Amino acid sequence: MVRKKQAVFAIAKLMLLLLIVVGIPLSVYLNHPEILDHFRSLEALNAFLDRYKTAGIFVYLLLQVIQILIPVIPGQALQLAAGYMYYFFAGLGLTLLGIALGTVVSFTLARVLGHDAMVLIFGAEKMNEYVIHLNSKRAYMVIFLLYLMPGFPKDFICFAAGVSEIRLIPFLVLSLIGRTPALTLSLLIGKMTRIGSYTGAIIVCVIAAVLFLLCIVKRKAVMDFSDRLYEKLSKE
Repeated sequence: MVRKKQAVFAIAKLMLLLLIVVGIPLSVYLNHPEILDHFRSLEALNAFLDRYKTAGIFVYLLLQVIQILIPVIPGQALQLAAGYMYYFFAGLGLTLLGIALGTVVSFTLARVLGHDAMVLIFGAEKMNEYVIHLNSKRAYMVIFLLYLMPGFPKDFICFAAGVSEIRLIPFLVLSLIGRTPALTLSLLIGKMTRIGSYTGAIIVCVIAAVLFLLCIVKRKAVMDFSDRLYEKLSKE
């Protein structure tokens, strides 16, 4: 009886996995292919959000959650649109809320579906490599650095964290803090584009590129520092 329940539960998890990974994207592509056209340019995305007026806020939140769950929608395009549509502070608040909701959902979903299901989606080698890092003493620093680096594909980490030993709240807090610098730059570019400050937008892009290079060049030094700090604290 126990084995039968386990088999039923495993099949149910597999069906849910297929629904999320295959069913939802396929349904959108077949029934509403025009939706994808809204993400081909910043102007098209802004027009799409503006069409819903006040309700566009909830549409944006939903899109941000979906982008975390199924990263076929470019996250940076959404953030540029948020800066353009809602300016900086409102855009920052909405984006962080949407990212937080998407992170909680993806983390919880991975924990419910389990390690085997995540391996089916992302592959054993990639998944196991991330889980090992997330279960190490460097886990918090690794999370912060990965989310800090602009342009790094981050949404996969939510699923890996869900099947690791790390707890949700520390992961959520560190990921949001790590995302904020790059997110701030994207929102500023969107805002400056709206007000016509193209020189300012170029300057922000240069700053983002410099920060990205610094993260790459100095990542070993930061990791070594985190190791020394961990060793020191563990002895006290």
